[in-house]
Amino acid sequence: MYENGHGVAQDHVEAVAWYRRAADQGDARAQNNLGFMYERGRGVPQDCAAAVQWYRKAAAQGNPEAQFNLGVVYDRGQGVKEDSTEAFKWFRKAADRGFASAQNNLGYLYERGRGVARDYAEASKWYRKAAEQGCSQAQNNLGVLCESGQGVAQDHGEARRWFLKAAEGGFAAAQYNLGVMCEVGLGGPQDYSAARRWFLAAADRDNASAMFSLGVLYEKGHGVDQDYAEALRWYRRSAEHGDPAAQLNLGIMYYQSRGVPQDYVEAHKWLNLAASRFLPSETEKRARAIKNRDIVANKMTRLRIEEAHALAREWRPTRRGLLNSGAPDPGSMSDWDAEEQSRRRPDVPRVVRAESVPGGLHDG
Repeated sequence: MYENGHGVAQDHVEAVAWYRRAADQGDARAQNNLGFMYERGRGVPQDCAAAVQWYRKAAAQGNPEAQFNLGVVYDRGQGVKEDSTEAFKWFRKAADRGFASAQNNLGYLYERGRGVARDYAEASKWYRKAAEQGCSQAQNNLGVLCESGQGVAQDHGEARRWFLKAAEGGFAAAQYNLGVMCEVGLGGPQDYSAARRWFLAAADRDNASAMFSLGVLYEKGHGVDQDYAEALRWYRRSAEHGDPAAQLNLGIMYYQSRGVPQDYVEAHKWLNLAASRFLPSETEKRARAIKNRDIVANKMTRLRIEEAHALAREWRPTRRGLLNSGAPDPGSMSDWDAEEQSRRRPDVPRVVRAESVPGGLHDG
């Protein structure tokens, strides 16, 4: 009651006091919840080691929420040494008790080969168990495996169905993924209007990849009137979040004076940032950013180049990281070569995976 303010004024200190009284008497749910309060620093100073102690007491009694939370802290190294094998053990205990979030995270560890040998078939099995219980992360992750054919037969229609379930549940990564499927026409008809709708939903939840994809739709006029100013707005939002593909396209827009007055300093800044932020495996994209940056630099004075470098050094993303695990392929990239002044057909966008589920409080 006091934790969530149900029927009384929300009071974390009072909630901790009541959880502690019950926890000291051996109540497993209270022990788990007290651990959560310590982990988050609610009503008590944050103390992850104390959180682990209370989670362990509850987990020893078979409480699946505490077993799940122990898996989370071991996976992240919070209050304990990071240990994927130990995380796997606790997720498995909670998953065997039917706890959906643990089933999703167990699938995630199988998919990534963390704490256990990589096994896509096992990953899909556990994702499906969680997905059928309505876990949005698992629905999205199962959709990814269906799209790629890892651990299951490749089935774009099935992937689209699972993305839709998770998207309707408000899960941003799935909304983006469903938008990609609609944009490309995988697993169903190509539908730019639907793609835009789902990209907007994901962008409203701060998904940088969806912001980038909206920029592509407006730049190309797919399902909307071509509007360089609107494309620029979405590229900028995504670029400010740190998406390198958006930074690349934003630099191009500044160079080509599309939706904005030509500005070599801004073009150089964004192209330079893009070159620095593509993953090592994205060699072609990084090379394209470097090539275009250098072409812009050839039109600038030394002082203007130094100004652009200073702006790039001072830049910070509006939030750290992307919503999805790892760095997703950015989707329908607008390829550009400043020497050729041409646009080529973009690569087919890729769907992205979601992070494992974070720990939580038991409300029951």
